[in-house]
Parts: sequence; C-alpha cells; structure tokens
Amino acid sequence: MSSVAEKLAKKSPRRSPSKQVRLRLVYVDFWSAVKLSFLVAICLAIVTIVGTFLVYTVVSQTGIFDAANKLFKDVAGGSNDLKAILSLGQVMGFAVVVSLLNLVVTTALGAITALLYNLSVKVTGGVLVGFTNN
Repeated sequence: MSSVAEKLAKKSPRRSPSKQVRLRLVYVDFWSAVKLSFLVAICLAIVTIVGTFLVYTVVSQTGIFDAANKLFKDVAGGSNDLKAILSLGQVMGFAVVVSLLNLVVTTALGAITALLYNLSVKVTGGVLVGFTNN
C-alpha cells in the first residue's frame, strides 16, 4: 500500500468494508494503443481545422490582414499581395495537411509507446496500481 493510502486509512475512525487490490500492469495491447491514439489524433485534427478556421475568421474580420497586407506591400514592393498568398483556401488546405501529418505521427507514437512499454516491463516488472471498491 502506498504511504498516502496508509495515512488516509489510519485517519478514518472506522474501517470501511472495502477491499483494496494491488495490481501490476505488465502488458499494453498493441492494437488497443493504436486504436486509442488514432481516435485521439482524429480529435486533434478536428480541433486543428476548426481552430484554424476560427482564428482566420477573427483575424480577417478585425482588419489585421489589411494592416499586414499594407505593411507587406510597403516592404516587399507594390506588386505582391499577402491576401492572395493567405486566402481562406490556402490556409485551410495547409491546416488539413498539417492535421493529416499529425494523425499519422500521433498514431505511430502511440504504437511505439506501447511497444516500448511492453519491452521495458521485462526489465522493470511493470507499474504497480492500487484499486479499491469504494
């Protein structure tokens, strides 16, 4: 039992009828980790796309693009246009590409993490986890 659990058990005036179990996590299923990391990556992709759209809309509506476009024309010359480079289609296309790359990388990292944990369990013996039925 951990020291925090022992202190809490000693502080209570009556004994609870709960049973405490200490289990050791010695295996993480590879396909479960891949499926979970894929679902997390899909959620992150949706958040990235929606967040990019919202930020673009706010920046466009507040006139920050107009000020940045004027500054860009002054610095780079009169023929260049920042609005053509940073159109809504270009920005959303970039957000989709970044989301797809993030989906692949996050799924791969979930799989690699499961493999590394399963390999490290052979050396460390796993993680000790305590449960109770309160």
